[in-house]
Amino acid sequence: MLNEFKDFIAKGNVMDMAVGIIIGAAFTAIVTSLVGDLINPIIGLFMGGVDFTNNYAVLAGDVAEGASLEAARETGASIFAYGAFIMAVINFLIIAFVVFMLVRYVNKVKAAAETPEEPVEEAPAGPTQEELLSDILAALQK
Repeated sequence: MLNEFKDFIAKGNVMDMAVGIIIGAAFTAIVTSLVGDLINPIIGLFMGGVDFTNNYAVLAGDVAEGASLEAARETGASIFAYGAFIMAVINFLIIAFVVFMLVRYVNKVKAAAETPEEPVEEAPAGPTQEELLSDILAALQK
């Protein structure tokens, strides 16, 4: 069983997947920082600092009027945090667009780096079965 496990782990697909997951996790930190530290502040500048995070509805419990979402959650009240969800959707769309642009750029670079393969000359076709049989027949008749 140990040998089967080693064979499974040594397969290229498993190793490729593991490397992809590790690189993906590192790449997530870069994209999250890009969006959170660079893109969101620029968008906030143009939109007048719009932030929906503190928009919520109190379903049950006592929360002070105008309290932040964190303060409302600390009270133990039941909170419907629709603003945080809206911001999560906006951040997802921005991250998805940034990843799309990066993948698009990488694909363009890869396509430019690939050299077109030279056409392979086809070997001349050999004689057909009928031609071979007629040659054998001619040789037998001699």
